[in-house]
Amino acid sequence: MRRGGTLARQALLVRVGRRNAESSRAATATRAEVIYTGAEHGRSHGPAVPHLAIPAPVEQPAEVSLLPGEHTTARRLSFALVQGCTLASLALGLTAILLAMHGDVRLAAAFLVACVAFDGLDGALARKLGVSSPFGAQMDSLADMCSFGLAAPVVVYASLAHTVPTPAAAVACMLVAACAAIRLARFNVSPKDGKFFCGVPTTLVAAVLALTVLIDLPLPGPVQLAGVALLAFAMVSSFPYAKLARLVRLPAWLWLLPIVGALVGARLTFVLLVAAYLLSGPVMWLRTRHTPV
Repeated sequence: MRRGGTLARQALLVRVGRRNAESSRAATATRAEVIYTGAEHGRSHGPAVPHLAIPAPVEQPAEVSLLPGEHTTARRLSFALVQGCTLASLALGLTAILLAMHGDVRLAAAFLVACVAFDGLDGALARKLGVSSPFGAQMDSLADMCSFGLAAPVVVYASLAHTVPTPAAAVACMLVAACAAIRLARFNVSPKDGKFFCGVPTTLVAAVLALTVLIDLPLPGPVQLAGVALLAFAMVSSFPYAKLARLVRLPAWLWLLPIVGALVGARLTFVLLVAAYLLSGPVMWLRTRHTPV
């Protein structure tokens, strides 16, 4: 009797062990299926099908439009005209570099002035024709870096080559390029102010450097070198500088002063205007700091 009871208990334990093993295998398979199909914490996003994986949805790449708004023929032509002005500015800057490399420094400076004019034209046309776009802003920034961050320093380097030590001229021009890159990058990521620039714009610095070479300003080499470094640091300063739209609204009698001064002495008037604009930033900064809130 004892032997029969022992055999029955052993058979019962074997059956229970098999059931536990099967339950364990089923639980493991269920957990593997949950992990494989992406369901978690007992939540399922659809009917569970054993041993069938649910493929992840394929995201379609979003189509990027270079021209926001309607793509009419007139808007396309306007957009192409604006980008053509930007590319013309870039081409003029490259031409200035090539001319400076061949020793035609004053002609290179004239091309750089034309480059500044086209740079202002593309922005004005974009706003006038209503085709401003993020693509155009990036194009303008890249063209500015090539024309004003590279072409302007090359022209200045060529003009200073025989008046100051070559390493000093190279360092000053590299400083202009570095500060122009910082200025443009900061402008791209900063909120826009309709009244003031934060630091002197690269376009204005390039225009001042080009006109200095073009009118053959009679300044000693070290003084010119210091002026180049000052303009470079002015680009990355935090001083507020008035935009052209605010300068145009100045009283008419103030515009008569530079006109009369240009007739008397164009070079001296140019130096005084540049100095006045550079000083206007620190002056406005001090005024805002002492203005009670």
